[in-house]
Amino acid sequence: MPDHTEAAALIALLRAGKRPWSEYAALVEEAGSAVAVLEREHDAEPAMLFDEDRPLDQLEQIAAEIDAWDADGMRLHTVLDPGYPENLRAVHDRPPFVFVAGSMAPADGRAIAVVGARVASPQGVRAAGAIAEHLVDQGYTVVSGLATGIDHGAHSAALARGGRTLAVVGTGLRRSYPPQHAELQRRIAAEGAVISQFWPDAPPSRRSFPMRNAVMSGLSLATVVVEASTTSGSRIQARLALEHGRPVFLLESLLEQDWAKEFATRPGARVIRSPDEVTTFIERLTSPGALVG
Repeated sequence: MPDHTEAAALIALLRAGKRPWSEYAALVEEAGSAVAVLEREHDAEPAMLFDEDRPLDQLEQIAAEIDAWDADGMRLHTVLDPGYPENLRAVHDRPPFVFVAGSMAPADGRAIAVVGARVASPQGVRAAGAIAEHLVDQGYTVVSGLATGIDHGAHSAALARGGRTLAVVGTGLRRSYPPQHAELQRRIAAEGAVISQFWPDAPPSRRSFPMRNAVMSGLSLATVVVEASTTSGSRIQARLALEHGRPVFLLESLLEQDWAKEFATRPGARVIRSPDEVTTFIERLTSPGALVG
């Protein structure tokens, strides 16, 4: 059986600790050990974490939970694991762990997010599909959020093209949201990966979806916004992507909206008319000798 001591210690910290989760991610990476951070916090303020004298006493029980999750097809990757996605590791608000149904692949380092409105126009869905097909043809992994509308169009087109796609969800992996996408979620897990930063049984919430957008951005070299209203989560993702230092591409049709006009003026945002403009720019940005920043 694998040794889950470090992962169990991280879970113990997150369940009982008082700090923001992103702060624990940084502390654990800096120390190189969740056990060390757990013991240090227990020694500093024992009542904050556990009733027992030794915080390590609970780790065996948590390790058994990790084995059960793994048996259910939900692999846990913490920030200390080599399997934690490298693109995500590079952003400041990375989660301390992700659950993965399916498998990540080396090719997923070349991932681009395609996002947009849940209530999308037929033209928008077609545009999302065309972008996803082009990305697959150019050897990229398509990332989206398993929602209706643009997300569904991007995932479906990538699968139909025989490419890889990653779904980042705003619930735990034991749930499907929206429910009608349960079969699509299973197919993505079989052919790519479904990723969650939430406990396996976590329900959807207003807070979870913006957090999901941050992970989508972190996993991706860039974000393409196809359709989005002022209040859309895709607009949130565009803002987060720029904070991550990742390019944002806005379809020209978005400029009918005031928010997109303003956003297009920000450094790092670009207006595009065709899918090849995305890959041309990314290839230039990531080519040997390119200055990325």
